[in-house]
Amino acid sequence: MLQLDINGATHQVEVAADTPLLWVLRDHLNLTGTKFGCGVAACGACTVQVDGAAMRSCVVPASAVVGKKVRTIEALGADGLSPLQQAWVRHQVPQCGYCQSGMLMAATALLAKNPAPSDADIDREITNICRCGTYQRIRAAIKDAAAGVALPSPRPSPLGEGGCVLLGWHAPHPGPLPLGRGWCVRLAWHPPHPGPLPLGRG
Repeated sequence: MLQLDINGATHQVEVAADTPLLWVLRDHLNLTGTKFGCGVAACGACTVQVDGAAMRSCVVPASAVVGKKVRTIEALGADGLSPLQQAWVRHQVPQCGYCQSGMLMAATALLAKNPAPSDADIDREITNICRCGTYQRIRAAIKDAAAGVALPSPRPSPLGEGGCVLLGWHAPHPGPLPLGRGWCVRLAWHPPHPGPLPLGRG
């Protein structure tokens, strides 16, 4: 039986001492935000923080983190999007998204010890693999977060919340659609729908 501090909570887990932390998190604690990628600490999809340091949980024995504080992606932004997560959204970093939890945990650890990283710092410290190749966006998002650039607040929708509407134009729409939460939108740019066609609520 091991006693682990995960995201500020104490957990008793009955596992072998050499069980990788990754599988304790996923299979025993149902913290599935931490992903399995390679199993040999090469890709970084499984990255968590142990006492603030980024570590690849697929090769860390559970017994090695007894008495230490483990933080997973579930704790990041638990009270709202963190500045780094906001920057991630701004730069549309996720593509397939599989590597993102590990990437965010590694980047958070970097900013905690180096609040103003250079490109070289980021390249040296963030060695996680993104198979979609969004490294330039990742770098830009980290630098935005370091600079304190905030995500703009969404503007209220004049249409309110909820419902469904079909919109149509002969040409691409010139700007963002002024829709609130809960709206589904279908777009058509060809006849026989030359203008907006409301479909009603539901």
